[in-house]
Amino acid sequence: MPELPPPITVVGIGADGWPGLAADSRSALRSAEVVVGGPRQLELLPHDEVTTERVAWPSPLRPAVPRLLAEHAGRRLAVLASGDPMFFGIGRTLAEIVGAERLRVLPHPSSVSHACARLGWPLEATEVVSLVGRPLDTLTLGLNPGRRLLVLSADAATPAAVAALLTERGFGAARLRVLEQLGSPAEHCLDGRADDWPHPPGDPLNLIAVELGDGPRSSLVPGLPDAAYESDGQLTKRHVRAATLAVLAPSPGELLWDVGGGSGSIAVEWLRAHRDCRAVSIERDPVRAERIARNAAALGVPRLRVVTGPAPSALAELPTPDAVFIGGGLTAPGLLDGCWAAMRPGGRLVANTVTLESEALLTEWYRRHGGELVRLAVAHAVPVGGFTGWRQAMPVTQWSAVKPNTPQEDAS
Repeated sequence: MPELPPPITVVGIGADGWPGLAADSRSALRSAEVVVGGPRQLELLPHDEVTTERVAWPSPLRPAVPRLLAEHAGRRLAVLASGDPMFFGIGRTLAEIVGAERLRVLPHPSSVSHACARLGWPLEATEVVSLVGRPLDTLTLGLNPGRRLLVLSADAATPAAVAALLTERGFGAARLRVLEQLGSPAEHCLDGRADDWPHPPGDPLNLIAVELGDGPRSSLVPGLPDAAYESDGQLTKRHVRAATLAVLAPSPGELLWDVGGGSGSIAVEWLRAHRDCRAVSIERDPVRAERIARNAAALGVPRLRVVTGPAPSALAELPTPDAVFIGGGLTAPGLLDGCWAAMRPGGRLVANTVTLESEALLTEWYRRHGGELVRLAVAHAVPVGGFTGWRQAMPVTQWSAVKPNTPQEDAS
C-alpha cells in the first residue's frame, strides 16, 4: 500500500503573533520543512524559533495554490492563516483543492470572536460581511434598521468607503467603530458616525463594527417594490415576481439561469434569498445587461453574473443550472428544448408570457411534460373620476415543471 503524503498543517495566527500561539501550533511550525503564508504573517514568526524555509503566497492566491502545493509535495508543509483558518480563510480553499482529510487545522480565535468580546455583542446574533476580495456593494444586503454588522476590511481604505456607502444608502447616522490590530498590544479603536467619518486611513489590519440605527428597511422575501429597480419597462412586476420566485424555490448553493433578464429582478431576488445562491442573467441587449448589473449592485448582490448575448446560443458554456426562469424570447427556436435539456434531474423550469403565441407553446409543453399551467391576474385600485375602480394588468401565463430523474416520453 503506498505511503500517504504528510498532512498539510494549517495554523491560525492572530495579531499577537508567536506569543499568542498554543503549544501545538508552535510545535507544528517548528517541525515543518516549509511554512507558507502572507508576508505579514511570516514576519510574526521569530527566526530563532522557526528556522525552516519560508514561502510567501503570490497574488492572486487561489490560482497559485495547486502549483505551490505540487512544488512542495512530500514535505512537511505548514500554512499560516489569519485567526480561524476555516472562517473566510485559506482553510476552505485548501479543503476544496486537496480534501479535508489531508488537512490538520489548528485554529486561533478569529477577529470576529475578538470583536464580539470587546463589544459585548453575542456572536451568534451578529451578521458578518466580508469585503476581502468582494465588491463594496456586498454590504448593502445586510442594511436594515437596528442591525449590527461586523465587516471584514480589505485594507486601510475600507472604513471610509463603508462610511460613504452607508451614507449613500440612508444610514448616515450609523455608528462605526474600527477595531485595529485586534488581540495585539497595538490594538486600537476608532469611533464615529458614517456621515461624518473623521479618521484618515489607519492600520490595514482592521475590522469595522457597524450599528445601523434608523434608516430605510428592505424586505428579504421576494416581491420588492417595482421602484427598487432601474427599468425601461422590461420588468417582472412585483406580485408576479413573488409568485414566480415561490415556484422557482431557491435553496442554498443552487444556480439559476435567468433567461431574458430584462431588469434582472428574478435573478436579483433569487440571490437575495441566501448568500450561497448563485445566478446567471442572460440578456441580449447590452444596455439592459448593464442595467441588470447596476440593479444587482444597488440591491446588495453584485455577485450576479451577467451574460450578454442571445439565447439559446449564449447558454452553451454556462454551468448546469438547478433552476431556469424564462422571462422572454420563448419562441426563439430551440430555447425551451435547450433549457430543459441543460437542467439537472430534479431541476425546476418556470416560464412566463403575456402573448398568445408563447402561451400556445407553453400549453404544448404542459401537455408533453405535465407540471403546472396557471394564469396570474393582478388588478390595482385606481381613481375613476371621484370614485375608485380596478385597472387590470395584462394576465401572465406561467408554466412550471420539475425535470424527472428518468427520460419522459411525450404524451400521445
